[in-house]
Amino acid sequence: MPIPTIPPHRATLTPPQDPLGHALHHLRLQSALCCRSELTAPWSIDMPIMPDTLMVHVVTQGSCWLQLQNQPPIQLHPGHVALVAHGKGHQISSAPNLHPTPLFSLPITRISDRYELLQHGGPGPQTTAICAVAHLGHPIAQKLTASLPPHICVNTTDPHTNPHFENTLALLTHEAQALRPGGETIISRLTDILVIQILRAWIEDEGATHSQWLKALQDPQVGKALALIHQNPQTTWTVETLARTVATSRSGFAARFRAVVGQPPMQYLTDWRMAVARDMLKTSTRSLLEVAEACGYASEAAFSRAFRRHVGTPPGAFRTQAGQHQTATH
Repeated sequence: MPIPTIPPHRATLTPPQDPLGHALHHLRLQSALCCRSELTAPWSIDMPIMPDTLMVHVVTQGSCWLQLQNQPPIQLHPGHVALVAHGKGHQISSAPNLHPTPLFSLPITRISDRYELLQHGGPGPQTTAICAVAHLGHPIAQKLTASLPPHICVNTTDPHTNPHFENTLALLTHEAQALRPGGETIISRLTDILVIQILRAWIEDEGATHSQWLKALQDPQVGKALALIHQNPQTTWTVETLARTVATSRSGFAARFRAVVGQPPMQYLTDWRMAVARDMLKTSTRSLLEVAEACGYASEAAFSRAFRRHVGTPPGAFRTQAGQHQTATH
């Protein structure tokens, strides 16, 4: 059955009191894969480019160096967590300037669908680390990660760091030291939590001042309007109805939205609907009409025209290409 659009005057739409918290609620991880690495010096691994992913490195024993292109090397010790954003290629090694071995050429022992064991290196001191690769599946999460710096490093032993951070890492380290029955599941879940803690810490410390989108979410009126758009892309929004719902004038709201977000409300609405449509076409089997109506379009034809104009390809072809890409990368 087609999903009906909801006219604003009939919908019971209440703006959330904490739009930023609402955005964080959607930080769900997809296709997270963890690897316990037992590495003995000398060793160096070239981590490949993995588009649309976040990569996390947690040292539980010994130390290692993290090197991103055009960035100074960073030494990681137990208690350090490093997140590499945007799927950027990088190297991890026992010492700087070692010749790296490509990751995919190293033998891996698969423990489960989401957990692997890597053993590599020479006769020297051992480093044990947990490495994870995760996709963030919700369009809100994708908008958040687009605003991240190339990497984020957190020292959980710093007294100014949230103690819950260190507790998560301590439990992760404990489970990694001796893999017991069910341990790979616990490690995978803890890694999910750790990624979200890293992102939340960055938002609280830096992101909310450096990212225009995150600053917009904290604006008293604009943030609530953004959350309404995010929650209800199927609603036939106008500038007037958005302004009325957040209790401000049309002209004042339009000017404020453009100044804070950097684009007019209706352009943002279209961009958001297209982001939701792309996600649905990639991850669901819903018909084009169902996707169209879930994104606020009255007909499949109207949706297809808008999608092709915005994305550059028809929605059916986009879904086929996305499926081919996923098959090729698995």
